[in-house]
Amino acid sequence: MPAPDTASPASSSPTRLRTVAIIAAGATIAILANLVIATMAHAAGAASDFSPLQVFVYAPFTLVGLIAAYRGWLIVRRRARHPAAVLRILVPVLTVLSFAPDTILAIAGFIPGASLTAVIALGLMHLVVVAIAVPICAKLAPVR
Repeated sequence: MPAPDTASPASSSPTRLRTVAIIAAGATIAILANLVIATMAHAAGAASDFSPLQVFVYAPFTLVGLIAAYRGWLIVRRRARHPAAVLRILVPVLTVLSFAPDTILAIAGFIPGASLTAVIALGLMHLVVVAIAVPICAKLAPVR
């Protein structure tokens, strides 16, 4: 009698628990990195009451950003004929577009306490999320 096939597609894909654990670990690292950025921004003169640099504001956004990146990565991976090529263009474009609200904030100052230092810190936080999301996505859902 032949041995059962243990290399089924279900067993080779990451489990939901593993995926959640990796994203949670990435979120923890990103939140800690963003804490360093916020602390440095405050030390450099950003207003302490500028809400986007407070952990209770940026921590959920960091987590949502990582989850959104993973979901988007999966969509591209499933639907694009050449997902690696699409992601090589899409990731930098979306990263640049993520700076649009920060740029508008720098110009319009629609959040109390907004300053150039604070806005630059927010932009750096976006880069932290991207820098952590891309390797996580590549690990959980590799593309060719």
